[in-house]
Amino acid sequence: MIVTLVLAAEVAFWVVLALGLAARYLLRWRKTSTVLLVGLPVIDLALFLLTFLDLRGGATASWTHALAASYLGFSVGYGPSVVRWADERFQHRFGGGPKPLPAPKYGTARSRHEWRICRRTLVSVAITLTLITALKLFTDATGTAVFDQWYWRLGIAAAVNTAIAASYTLWPKQPPAGAIVEDGRIVGQRLPERSEH
Repeated sequence: MIVTLVLAAEVAFWVVLALGLAARYLLRWRKTSTVLLVGLPVIDLALFLLTFLDLRGGATASWTHALAASYLGFSVGYGPSVVRWADERFQHRFGGGPKPLPAPKYGTARSRHEWRICRRTLVSVAITLTLITALKLFTDATGTAVFDQWYWRLGIAAAVNTAIAASYTLWPKQPPAGAIVEDGRIVGQRLPERSEH
């Protein structure tokens, strides 16, 4: 049952996101759009509550229960940036907005970008592990030892993200020679100087 609920929640997230953006840019229903987009985390919260009730009812714990917790963690940590990413592209395609800028690639702008990703990951990991701990402590489920592997897996993910962000701070990526860079993005190329004979 939990596998079905996880799949349903995943589909519902993207459907509600698409409906929210369509309401905003195609139908011009801004209030309806706001309600739909703000309600996105409710989908993952409902999934987690059903997971909690399933385990309270005596179900044997499995990785799918932990996955349900990670969905809510992801929704809080990454949800706003996912909505912003989709909104920029939908606005460009249907609302006459500017073309979305690519992620910065060079210098301090790239470093700041990596730290933003790291922060989202750390928030997601912290929430997910808190929810998994709650499932272990406050349910009567058997087999909760399966949750233990999530601690080190998510710990590794957090450590890797931190190391990547730190590496771009210590060793900023440099643009190609002659490139004109603004906010970490190449916007042009310097012409080679002409030698005089």
